[in-house]
Amino acid sequence: MSARIDHLVTSGVFTLDGGTWEVDNNVWLVGDDREVVVIDAAHDADAICAALGDRAVRAIVCTHAHNDHVDAAPEVARRTGAPVLLHPDDLPLWRQTHPDLEPDGELADGQVIEVAGVVLTVLHTPGHAPGAVCLHAPDLTAVFSGDTLFQGGPGATGRSFSDYPTIVRSISDRLLTLPPETVVHTGHGDTTTIGVEAAAKDGWQQP
Repeated sequence: MSARIDHLVTSGVFTLDGGTWEVDNNVWLVGDDREVVVIDAAHDADAICAALGDRAVRAIVCTHAHNDHVDAAPEVARRTGAPVLLHPDDLPLWRQTHPDLEPDGELADGQVIEVAGVVLTVLHTPGHAPGAVCLHAPDLTAVFSGDTLFQGGPGATGRSFSDYPTIVRSISDRLLTLPPETVVHTGHGDTTTIGVEAAAKDGWQQP
């Protein structure tokens, strides 16, 4: 298997509920030397396209529609011809950033995206956002968690469209049931593993 995970960090702003914060986002590229899927096209289309090179882009997957995860998606799509995919429950958030442009396709729980001989399975994990999803790639011993699960616990739930009991249920039912060695590639910050986060679950505190 030649598939691999490439990673870059892009910087910009997150804006919601009248507030603005400087953020660094993880952008994940899953594929090989010929084809690739982009997970969360954040902030910097130039940097993302440079990392893609001349590879065929099969899809631009949005783990959720907060502006810092989707702001560069339409431009990367325009340059590569790839479809932008989003869970429909996050359309209200998407339209805050792109009011005149719809995603190209929908994500659904259990949907399979294939690239470079590996399978990415969509897991609907609401809580941080209604349409938040994670992507499980067992062949790569990986799950791409967006802002659902971080090193140290759940993503933030203190703003519009979010709910703490819902995110805890999503993590417990959909993510902590994955093999403990699964590496969690997060939307911001460092990676972790399912085993580490499962062991720490009893110490989580609601933000």
